[in-house]
This record gives sequence, C-alpha cells and structure tokens, in this order.
Amino acid sequence: MRNWVNLIYNEMLKMVKKKRVLVVLLIVAVLIPIFTYAQYRTVQTTVEQLGTDDWRSVLQQQIIDSQNRLSSSRLPEEWRKMLEMNIQQQQYYLDHNINPMAPGAPTFVRQFMEESVSLFLPLLVVVVASDIVSSEHSAGTIKMLLTRPVRRWRILLSKYLALILVVSLVVMATAILGYLISGVIFGYSGWTMPVLTGFQEENGELLTDQVHLIPQWQATLMGYGLGWFACVTVATIAFMVSVLVRSTAASMGIMMAAIISGSLLTQLAPTWSALKYLAFTNLRLTDYLSGTPTMIEGMTLPFSLTVLSIWSLVALAVAFTAFTRKDVLA
Repeated sequence: MRNWVNLIYNEMLKMVKKKRVLVVLLIVAVLIPIFTYAQYRTVQTTVEQLGTDDWRSVLQQQIIDSQNRLSSSRLPEEWRKMLEMNIQQQQYYLDHNINPMAPGAPTFVRQFMEESVSLFLPLLVVVVASDIVSSEHSAGTIKMLLTRPVRRWRILLSKYLALILVVSLVVMATAILGYLISGVIFGYSGWTMPVLTGFQEENGELLTDQVHLIPQWQATLMGYGLGWFACVTVATIAFMVSVLVRSTAASMGIMMAAIISGSLLTQLAPTWSALKYLAFTNLRLTDYLSGTPTMIEGMTLPFSLTVLSIWSLVALAVAFTAFTRKDVLA
C-alpha cells in the first residue's frame, strides 16, 4: 500500500512541477470573473429591454420570442422541436411559480457546470492529461522510469490515478472559485432554492410525469457529479492518446480537435444518429437534469453514461496493452 501511495505521490509531484495544473487553475480564476460579469450584463440588458425585473414577465417574453421564431418557415425541423419543448418547459415554470433565473452564486455555480461540461472543462482537462505519458518520451526520462523495479502496469496505473485526482481537483476548484467570485456580485444565498428536474423527452414531446423539486444544493451536487464523470472520460481518452503518441503537442492537438469536432457535429448534423455513439457528443450529461432537449434523438442519461463508460474502458485497455507490450524504449 505504501508503494502505491509513493508512486501516486511522485506522479502528482511531477504534474505540479510542470505547472500545467497551476496554469489551468489560473485560467479558471481569470475567466470566471469574466463569465460572472457577462451574466450580470445579460441580466441587466434583459431588464432594460423589458423594462421590468419581474421574472414572470421575462419568462413570458421568452415564450413569445420562441413562438415568433416558430412562425418562420425556414426554421429546421430539429430546431422547431427543440423550441416547442423549451416553450413547454418555460410554461411549466410559470404554472408552478418557479423562478429558473433566480440570482445567486449557487445558481451561477450550477449553471456554469451546465454550460462548461461539453467544451470548456474538457479542454482544461486535456491540458493536464495530454502529456502525462508522452512527456516522459519528450524529456527522455522514459528509460529511467522503466528501469525501476516496478511493473509497467503499476507505473501506468499510478499515473492514471494521479490524473484522476488532479481532474477532481480541477472540478472542485471550479466550483469553489465560481461560488466565491460570483457571490461578490450575485450574493451567496440560494442553496435551498427549489429546482425542477426530471424532465424527459419522448418522440419530441416533453414528459413531466417524473418532474419534481429538489433543493439547489442537491441539483448542484448531481450536476458536478455528472460533470466530473464526463471530465474523467475525457481524461481517460487523453491518457490513452498520450500513451500512443509520443509527442505532447500532437497528443494535445488530437484531443482538442476531437472535442471541438464533437461539439460542432452535434450542432451541424443532429439528424446523423451514429453521432450518439461517440464519446464527445455525450458529454452534456447535465442537460438530462435541467431538461434541455438533446440535439440527437434517442439519447438518455443511462445511454450517455453507458457510452462514456465503454469508451473509458476501451481507452484504458488500449493504453495498458500498448504500454506493457510496446517497445517504449525504442
């Protein structure tokens, strides 16, 4: 057990010394104030345009805007269905007197994860994960590493466990920094505010049979749990690429291209059903909590979790097989 702790500690020490983790945390610390101010300006602009801070009036105006968009004959069928479901959900909020736009740092933290889980956080994870093995080749330390009296799979597993710990740190730091910084503007209250969850989609219809209220702290924990799972999947795939590709730059480039492509394909080709089997089109796990309609038909939370789990297991199998059998000393 002590050997495992030492191995993981050494790997984490390497990651910290390379300062990539610090850079990622600094990026989060710099961008969150910008996102906070942007959201604040959005709220202020909306209030100025509508001439009221009554959330019911704002929500009613959003429904009217969506209905006006539906009247356009040029609107694609996929977007039409999504707008219709959004209208149904917003009407549900009105009927049950629930303010989905209530201000507060807890709301910002929850919504930040919902918006960043598919692109922003995965890209930060890639910065940390892409060089965890490939950097050993770039620095010429791979031979020294493998001449130690430790089995290769133990070395690789210690790297992977250290990576998971760092990913967990990044997700946790994002939540803490988001709460502390946004609270300066929005205030720190709102953890017990009721949040609607349980929306389901079936054949383009919004099902509300399972809709129920949960406190915001619970919704936030659930959202960050799902976000953590998505980030771990990205880290695992990046881990595999780092084993297969000896260049850190190439490893990072491959992962960034894959993540961005997954996000773009979801927007550009939502009718291509095969996309739902790709890992990077299943990262928006928090959408299933908030009731946001999926762009690709047939996707559910169990389905996305299964797809991401399979990709993670395959990536680990490939990484360990390649590392233990390939002539990495060549």
